[in-house]
Amino acid sequence: MAAPVIRRALLYVPGSSKKFLEKSRGLNVDCAAYDLEDSVTLGKKAEARSALRQFLEQPRPSGIREMAVRINSVDSGLALADLTEVLQAPNLDAIVVPKVNSASDLHFVTDVIRGALPERHPYTPSSSHQQHQPLRIIALIESARALSNLSEICKASPYLSGLVFAAEDFALDLSLTRTPSLTEFLFARSAIATAARAHDLPSTIDLVCTAYKGEEGRKRLEEECISGKGLGFNGKQCIHPTQVEACQQLYSPSKEEAEWAVRVVIADKKADQQGRGAWTLDGKMIDVPVVGKAKAIVAKAELCGFDVDELRQKWALQEPE
Repeated sequence: MAAPVIRRALLYVPGSSKKFLEKSRGLNVDCAAYDLEDSVTLGKKAEARSALRQFLEQPRPSGIREMAVRINSVDSGLALADLTEVLQAPNLDAIVVPKVNSASDLHFVTDVIRGALPERHPYTPSSSHQQHQPLRIIALIESARALSNLSEICKASPYLSGLVFAAEDFALDLSLTRTPSLTEFLFARSAIATAARAHDLPSTIDLVCTAYKGEEGRKRLEEECISGKGLGFNGKQCIHPTQVEACQQLYSPSKEEAEWAVRVVIADKKADQQGRGAWTLDGKMIDVPVVGKAKAIVAKAELCGFDVDELRQKWALQEPE
């Protein structure tokens, strides 16, 4: 089976600069997305592809969980050249596809991946996964057309593992002005998070926080993370390394959440043995949906590095009330 995916922070790294590529080795981030799109001018595309492939052939940086490449959009005519180059790199984990407007965009990328790397198909027999983890696709939703085609996009590729909301391009498409409240994006953000959940995609990545300097930038970032988490997103795009730590912290369960979840799971097992479908903890009713939420929090806490076994030992005697 493929390793679980967690993308609390997806950090874009300019793919045109060898300096930035080398500096990225020191990152500690869930997903580093090396960019061949917006950060690379047209005349530098071929050079950037080659440099990035060579970088991805070197030993993996220990602090990066997932190494991805943002290619150019399918309708740009540059995607095939990008894929042909970077799919040769052994340390590539995911392809970030920008401007996905319809299922056909992902059909194109899927066909190229399937032809180049058949051993990295998600449905390859599990014995092959011991040597080759499945390659993943992350799709950027950037337009009204994409929003109207969300269901088809979510079903377009077996490689698809996440949706990303690209707010700036979406605002351009709809002639919107971004405001600190982000209310102009509420419908789009809710639709993307809901569609990803409906189709069991593990990642829903929220918009970039464009403010990142000083106390005001930190405050804005925290507010946006809390807002995004409240809408159902489980990660956020980052444009600067200083944003990563806050995103990874705020999109992780808190210590209190993890402890509560472990208590619920332990007590529910005992309640089930007693034939109790609903019970209470700390004076609050616990039923099947609450238990499901608790189990999901425990699973995420493990992915985020919590010592869940220690919590289980601490609360081993927890009883349903």
